[in-house]
Amino acid sequence: MATIVTSETAAGQPLAGELHVTEHTITVAASPDAVYTLVADVGAWPQVFGPTVHVEVLEEEDTQDTHHQVLRIWAIANEQVRTWTSRRTLDPAARVITFRQTVPAAPVAAMGGTWRIEPVDDGTTRVVLLHDYRAIGGDPAAEELIERAVDRNSVAELAALKNAAELGDAGAELQFTFSDSVTVAGAAGDVYAFLDRADRWPERLPHVARLGLTEDEPGIQHIDMDTRSPDGSLHNTTSVRVCFEDRRQIVYKQLRVPVAMRVHTGRWTIEPSGDDDGTLTVTSWHTVVLDPAGVSSTLGPQATLAEARALVRKALGTNSSTTLRHAKKFAEEVHAGT
Repeated sequence: MATIVTSETAAGQPLAGELHVTEHTITVAASPDAVYTLVADVGAWPQVFGPTVHVEVLEEEDTQDTHHQVLRIWAIANEQVRTWTSRRTLDPAARVITFRQTVPAAPVAAMGGTWRIEPVDDGTTRVVLLHDYRAIGGDPAAEELIERAVDRNSVAELAALKNAAELGDAGAELQFTFSDSVTVAGAAGDVYAFLDRADRWPERLPHVARLGLTEDEPGIQHIDMDTRSPDGSLHNTTSVRVCFEDRRQIVYKQLRVPVAMRVHTGRWTIEPSGDDDGTLTVTSWHTVVLDPAGVSSTLGPQATLAEARALVRKALGTNSSTTLRHAKKFAEEVHAGT
């Protein structure tokens, strides 16, 4: 990492803080186009980049040679979930992506940067990730906090990008998505309340033995949960959740996952069923990236990815279906009592 500090002026007057510029690089044994595609596809970031929890594309437009996006990003920085809005400009011909936060999260006053994907003569690819930032009020403690978060996340993101790109086509075999649904004759608000109040799951769900819940701010939750398996053993997972009460949706990312998995993200959705009877379709979605080494250590060296997918699908689906059934029962009992 290289850090450069420069002073800037506006209309002859010093700005509130100094501009800090950082550079992180990594060499990837994959084609520049493959690497660029991974950086450009923000929908896949939660599965590729460890700090990224959730990304939404708010706006998109094309000009002659570039593509522009406005993004809302939720990511972990210094063990807290931060959210901000950014504008990106993608130049696929040059393999350059620039970004600038339009609504930063405190203590950041301004943040931007550039991804540069460069071919190397030996057939590898060099990735350069630049950041520039300014802290609110030029506060030294805030500058140190931002620098630490930028450094930690940049190193983690580049390592994850390298891993995903070097997997190539094999990476597609490791990732899969599935869902389970129930139909509910009740109110969407009651279903959402059941899913949102995860702190009450130990008393409401038979497979949840213990659950600790804290919030960085309303709607951003940290969960530390012990889940009971059919054989009675307990498995601990930690997750962060972003809860959208207005749209009746909860997205999450597990930070501590079972050994056979590398990544596990998911979401709960509550939507009208479309049957004109006032019922709802409540769905639990999962996206999993398997860890081949973990599969071998857990299931044995002869285990196939297909066997691992089936076992993970069964384990996660069983717990999700149990939660869905209890959410259905809760909402329908409330509805029947009104």
